[in-house]
Amino acid sequence: MHLPATALLLPLDINISPNSNGLPGIQQLRNIVGASMTIGLILAVLALIISAVVWALGANSSNPHLAGRGKMGVLVALGAAIVCGASVTLVNFFWHVGQQV
Repeated sequence: MHLPATALLLPLDINISPNSNGLPGIQQLRNIVGASMTIGLILAVLALIISAVVWALGANSSNPHLAGRGKMGVLVALGAAIVCGASVTLVNFFWHVGQQV
């Protein structure tokens, strides 16, 4: 099998890593993402408060459906807070796992 001459000129090992100065506006994008994370955490706290109130109202009024919905809301709000808070760590973890493949 004979390879064309252009195939022999292609690099066999590609090494690309992210950089913070490749495009204009990277710092503004980081600020936007940070603000979005803050908004997400604030909304998760608000959802937790509302869900806890719904849970309490359902439990005190002997309404199991309302109490169940409040419990589910508390779990969803806590899950959202975990994902918002751990998003950077999760992305970095999977980035490093991907680099080892």
